[in-house]
Amino acid sequence: MTMQKRLTVRDREFEYILRVSGRARRMRLTVHRDARVVVTLPCGTDVGVAERFVVAKSRWVLEKLERFRENPLGIATGGTHRDFLRHKERARVLAQARIAHFNQTYGLRFNKISIKNQRTLWGSCSQKGNLNFHYKIALLPPALADYIIVHELCHLTEFSHSKKFWHLVSQAIPDHAALRRALKKTGTGLC
Repeated sequence: MTMQKRLTVRDREFEYILRVSGRARRMRLTVHRDARVVVTLPCGTDVGVAERFVVAKSRWVLEKLERFRENPLGIATGGTHRDFLRHKERARVLAQARIAHFNQTYGLRFNKISIKNQRTLWGSCSQKGNLNFHYKIALLPPALADYIIVHELCHLTEFSHSKKFWHLVSQAIPDHAALRRALKKTGTGLC
């Protein structure tokens, strides 16, 4: 059984789905990235108990919804060494393939590609022509990963964020402004 409910707390309203499950052993409250709030109840649990539970947890729900609104991707830099090791090679393969693809347009020379676990950057380009990328580019939507890769590739020619730089980026990523805004929501930047 599933019911759609609505709750107003401190002038903030949110909807939640009340779901009764024969497999559930206890009550569970889940906030999903797409703003769905789901309360799962074991069979035989009074609906009023669930509603009081949601009211009691409403502050947490509202904070979670706000956090997801601010960072809809849910991906930020940083991460454990174990995660880094797990995704590093996948990120390297992605970066190499996409650089080869985009460099057909640009024809730029670079020294080497490194995959790192930086705390504050998705990517960077050194004066020596080294391209550095965060391992989590492998976890991003492809359009964002491409934007990061092209951004750093274009820094091989233009180290500043001048009009000339953005013109270079737009040759491969015409919607770069929208992608840049989406990436800023992760709280992490590019060099």
